[in-house]
Amino acid sequence: MMRALLVQSAQHILGRFGKDSDLRRHGLKIAARGGKNAKKRAATAVARKLSVLLHRLWITAEAYEPLRNSTPKEKVA
Repeated sequence: MMRALLVQSAQHILGRFGKDSDLRRHGLKIAARGGKNAKKRAATAVARKLSVLLHRLWITAEAYEPLRNSTPKEKVA
């Protein structure tokens, strides 16, 4: 049941309503490679990363930062 919930969460993250985050960018990069099962592989990879992230946040009790590993985009005035 947990695996199914993680995959559903990953599919939501990768879907059109998913907010911008490191997980989404990672999954979209995998899906962009193309191939027959690219979206399935991307959802599985994001689900695995999500499980590792959730476990780490649970152990350390840190706050979640969606764009932790990404460089911030500069705003153009």
